[in-house]
Order: sequence, then C-alpha cells, then structure tokens
Amino acid sequence: MTIARENDLVLLIGQDRKQFIIRLTPGGRLQTHRGCINHDDLLGRPLGREIHSHLGYPFVVLEPSTFDLIRQLKRITQIMYPKDIGYVLLKLNVMPGSRVIEAGTGSGGLTLALARAVGESGRVYSYEIRPDISQLAQKNLAALGLSGCVEFKLRDIAEGFDEVEVDALFLDVRRPWDYLSQAAAALKDGGFFGALLPTTNQVSALVTGLEALGVFGHIEVEEILVRPYKPVPDRLRPVDRMVAHTGYLIFCRKVSRRVAEGDYWLDRKRRKYEEADRSPAHRQG
Repeated sequence: MTIARENDLVLLIGQDRKQFIIRLTPGGRLQTHRGCINHDDLLGRPLGREIHSHLGYPFVVLEPSTFDLIRQLKRITQIMYPKDIGYVLLKLNVMPGSRVIEAGTGSGGLTLALARAVGESGRVYSYEIRPDISQLAQKNLAALGLSGCVEFKLRDIAEGFDEVEVDALFLDVRRPWDYLSQAAAALKDGGFFGALLPTTNQVSALVTGLEALGVFGHIEVEEILVRPYKPVPDRLRPVDRMVAHTGYLIFCRKVSRRVAEGDYWLDRKRRKYEEADRSPAHRQG
C-alpha cells in the first residue's frame, strides 16, 4: 500500500478522463471544472482509491507514471513521444548506474525518462545550445525532484562532449551526422548510440556517416506505430486516430577496431598500397 505524503506527486483522473498532476502540500487545494479537492483529504491516505470533490464528482487518486509525467511537461518545443522514449531506454540499455549523454535537451521529455532510469547512482549529461530551452528543461526536472541526476550543459556539441567512456549517447538534433566523431570520442567501446530523425533523407545521411566513420556497427533503423483500441467489449475496434509516424529511430554500437599494429582501417589501407607496390603493373610503371 502506498501512502500519500507531503511533496508527493499524485495523479487524479475524473470519469471524463480529465487528468491533473499535483504536488501535495498541507492546506493546498485543487480547483477543477468538477469541484475542488483539498490536499489534506489526500495526505496520509492510500493511493489507488476513489475520492469526491466538494460537488460530489468522483476522481481516482494514483501515483503518476513516467508516461503521465512526460505528457504533462511544460514545453516550448516538440518533445519525443512516450512510445519512442520507452523503446529508446531499452535499446540503449539504460539502467540504474548508467552514464548517458543526450543532445539536445528540448523541453526535457527524454531527459525525465533517462533521469528516472539511471537513478541516483547514474548520471545524465544533457547538452542544449539554446538558453531558453535549457532553462525550461531545468525547471521541469527540478519540479519533479530529478535535478540531482542530470547535468545540464549549454554548449554547441560541435565542440565535443566533456565526458568519456559513457554507456550510451542519444542525438535529437537536425544534423546528427555532423557530430559522429564527437559521439565516438565520448562513448565507451561497445557503447550504445541512438538518434531520432523525422525524414528518410536525413536517415540516409546518418547511416552513410556511421558507415563512413568506421567505428560503429550493427546499425538498425526502426519506426514505432501505436494503434489504440476502444476498450468496449461488445464494440471492440480501433479508435479513429492513431499515433503513427513521429520519427525514425536509428541505433548502433561503437565497436573498437584497433589491432596491435594500430588502427584497423589505416592498416587495411596501408596493406592495399603495399600490395599495389608489389604488383607487376606498378613495377612496370
């Protein structure tokens, strides 16, 4: 049983599916279109129950999920959809204790999910070039008590990342192929790389860049569609609208190709020229 405590975030859902997320404070009050709810009526009592406003309208009181918190974020930019964020966390193998870089921060949707996933023992390094956007994301994370897990950095990532040997790195920028050398320098060998792009021509440019750099392998391109259904047993069917294309997800791993003599790719090129030097055609020239 989970008991509501002071400063906890709680989710209230009405019968009309209208949702409210509030932070509980003694003497606080939530005013809704269906009546008022006093915070004192929630404090010290279990979650997962039904309460009523002063007008008698029923609300269910729940602990908000990461999905709920992301949807309620204040934003001045488009955030990643939860359907993509959840998959990204799994593909990048983000877990308690992980060290993860993201760029750019945006309004903090992915930042929020990363911070909750890495926990107090991990760290998220979030890079953003626009001060106003970075400030909003910092306020959003602070309001949720997650600032201690995140280092916000106002920086053009063309200058590189401060961190090295990180477990995962995700780019949500317009031209991620311009920053692949910087990403490779920050990732540990075997580290996870991910990116989000809206168009196929951008995906082609990124895949070309990943292949050309020679330090990334196991490239994957995926798209996630969500098709909800109306939960009415006698009339079960898809809803009229669905969350379809929101972006293409690109994943790969950093792979060390160093050998005893030095860099694999340089060694291969050197051997190619040595073989050419020994060829009859070259000697005749």
